Amino acid sequence: MNEEEVKEIIGKVMHPEIDASLMELGMVENVEVKGNKVSLTMVFPFAGVPIKYMLIESVKEPLEKMGMEVEITERTMNQDELQNFFKMEQEKWKGM
Repeated sequence: MNEEEVKEIIGKVMHPEIDASLMELGMVENVEVKGNKVSLTMVFPFAGVPIKYMLIESVKEPLEKMGMEVEITERTMNQDELQNFFKMEQEKWKGM
């Protein structure tokens, strides 16, 4: 599986409360593929996001089903990323 195929799979992972994919929201970056190993960074709007582990699993699960080993690092959004995230959240909010 190459980087484009991995990004296509991840690109289908939707946020449960916002009508946008995690990729669109800027929550997934630095996707790298080496053999059957995928490494990526998940970016969260703030520390202690209540659904953080659910979001991580929603990215890992489809890749692991394809036989990929997934390594995820995490970081918190900077001010610009946070503004973009909140703007999209307001525009596309659907709730749970």
